Amino acid sequence: METAGKHLQKDSEQSVVESVPGLTENAMTVLERRYLRKDVNGKVIETPKQMFWRAAKNIARADLLYNPMADEKAVAREFYELMTSLQFVPNSPTLMNAGRELQQLSACFVLEIKDSMESIFEALKNTALIHKSGGGTGFSFSSLRPKNDVVLSTKGVSSGPISFMEVFNAATEAVKQGGTRRGANMAILRVDHPDIMDFITCKQDNRAITNFNISVGITEDFMKAAAEDREYDLINPRTGKKTGSLRAKEIFELIVEMAWTNGEPGIVFLDRLNAGNPTPSLGAIESTNPCGEQPLLPYESCNLGSINLSKMVGDGEIDYERFGKAIRTAVHFLDNVIDMNNYPLEKIKEMTLGNRKIGLGVMGFADMLIKLGIPYDSQDAVELGERIMMFLEKESKKASLELAKERGPFPNFEISTYKDGPPIRNATTTTIAPTGTISIIAACSSGIEPLFAVAFKRTVLDRDELIEVNPLFEERAEKEGFYSKDLIGEIADRGSLAGMKGVPEHLQRLFVTAHDIAPEWHIRMQAAFQKHTDNAVSKTVNLKHDATREDITEVYRLAYELDCKGVTVYRDASRESQVLSTGATARTRESTAVGLMPRPRPSVTKGTTMKLKTGCGTLYVTINEDEHGVCEVFSQMGKSGGCAASQSEAVSRLISLALRSGVEIEPIIKQLKGIRCPAPLLGKGGLILSCPDAIGRALENYLQRRRLEDLGEPIPEATTLDKFVESPLTFTNVVGVCPDCGGALIHEGGCNVCRSCGYSKCG
Repeated sequence: METAGKHLQKDSEQSVVESVPGLTENAMTVLERRYLRKDVNGKVIETPKQMFWRAAKNIARADLLYNPMADEKAVAREFYELMTSLQFVPNSPTLMNAGRELQQLSACFVLEIKDSMESIFEALKNTALIHKSGGGTGFSFSSLRPKNDVVLSTKGVSSGPISFMEVFNAATEAVKQGGTRRGANMAILRVDHPDIMDFITCKQDNRAITNFNISVGITEDFMKAAAEDREYDLINPRTGKKTGSLRAKEIFELIVEMAWTNGEPGIVFLDRLNAGNPTPSLGAIESTNPCGEQPLLPYESCNLGSINLSKMVGDGEIDYERFGKAIRTAVHFLDNVIDMNNYPLEKIKEMTLGNRKIGLGVMGFADMLIKLGIPYDSQDAVELGERIMMFLEKESKKASLELAKERGPFPNFEISTYKDGPPIRNATTTTIAPTGTISIIAACSSGIEPLFAVAFKRTVLDRDELIEVNPLFEERAEKEGFYSKDLIGEIADRGSLAGMKGVPEHLQRLFVTAHDIAPEWHIRMQAAFQKHTDNAVSKTVNLKHDATREDITEVYRLAYELDCKGVTVYRDASRESQVLSTGATARTRESTAVGLMPRPRPSVTKGTTMKLKTGCGTLYVTINEDEHGVCEVFSQMGKSGGCAASQSEAVSRLISLALRSGVEIEPIIKQLKGIRCPAPLLGKGGLILSCPDAIGRALENYLQRRRLEDLGEPIPEATTLDKFVESPLTFTNVVGVCPDCGGALIHEGGCNVCRSCGYSKCG
């Protein structure tokens, strides 16, 4: 099959396309970094219009497979206009790779892992190939025997699923996806696997298994056992036999505890995934793609795309005619992608062509609500969400039925749950994806999420930071006459408008953000869209930092009751970094032990330098302040170099780091004072036990001075520390610390000698 790269004509044909209106500065940043073609030196050699035309022309060529007389140019133009109007954007690999040498167009893959070394490492190899091509992978590790189980071939014992997850994680770290994406994985383990407790806690350390999202595969039996507070059976997948039992409520509470700690694991309801499996005779669904919205059989892939709902509103009403046309064109586009795709594995090609699953979803839902004047956390919004998805599901199925008339149904139709109905082209048509970067391109809110903030900092790609202000709010603020740069700065710091002076209450209510919304509204909205979605719904329940474990328990309970297929929660600032954040997030992180991060050092500080006598020599301690208080400590020995100088510098650096991370000065002083070295020194001001002791005393003195100054009282002479004079306490010739044992070095006979261990050095 030829790709569009070979058929893309010169400027004469490309002149039909003009500019791409609506692309923001942030969109251009993302496109240049990740999507547009570059030369061998990394220079961008493609414009956004050329990118969209490249993708449109490439995907349109699939029409010729079914009708050699098809008007390929007209189809390409239709696809191009849909994308450049930002009404629809396909998943990232399609935009990146269509019409280029790689030609791998799918984002979602699930691989099979059976209980053998051969299968495990075959899956590892296939994972590397998929990540290299730009895709993400999902796995069920549930078939692997538990740790310490017998290995018959060697008479040894198994290391268990978690150990192999670590192997996959390391391999993912080593594979950069085509220079544009770092590999992403989903790991799922059934709740009745004997290693389930280890799995639930495997990401307790945020630095562990960093290239995986993890979810517990929940069964109906487990949920009933948890509700009835009884035990449930653990099953060894190797033998199919019971190995023990656990109290279901305790396991449920452990899941909640870990989700409260750092957002993982999520949960997926396995029985519900399989209730929606259109081809159960081909196997059970045990895993999803990395973000959880695409349940797939082993070796299936799925290509996704999203309709921008913010473009479907005109004059305060939903333009259903425009919406319907966009859906029909998008289904045509996504079905073509299946044929134009260069699959990384033959098994994946076979399964994907057999079921022809596509996943059309939406983004910009929060923007649509704002344009219609409907607060997100309201029954009106939930009902609108259900109507929107019902329409999309209905129209996408109609479009798939029409395609089947021309092209035939998906090959596995006769063994599918559709077999008694009219032939349909695609086994699934709808998915709600997270739309992280494509929503930036489309300049709209992501997926069906509420606004994260009215103004916020977004971290993308290689930790670049983009500041975003909601354009709808800017428009309303200017229209109602209260817009100012200072106001936007304050909003960016707060994130939320709730209770903010200068912003009308009706706009505070309309521009409600994720953290303003009670958790139940997040789940009710997810459930509303799930009712009419073939696959699943990507939705994160964003919680405030002070959310409780009981809040998360209620979220899980409601998600189960309302027939969601899975759920993910995230408590603000519970990890060191997150994709979206505000000034309030940063302050929360500073004030908590979880994800503690130092504030930046200011370019200008003010402070005082003190001179102290120590057993190692004269020590100069500089203490500086910024607007928040003491922020750093420098120390320098009168004679530079040597262990004493380097150690005092190291102590000072760590003190500075602690101070800028919000640690109070008093505990630092308490830790430093009293540390003794082999060369204490007694002077008029008192006993200096060591260099760290001297730094602690300097901090204490500085703190005393600042408190007296704040009270407006005079500073007594006795508080100064510059009166320490050299008056050795024990040895008369101490010159330092022994590098072998830490004892005192005595200068004798031209050598430095340690009386404790016998170390000597001429000098």
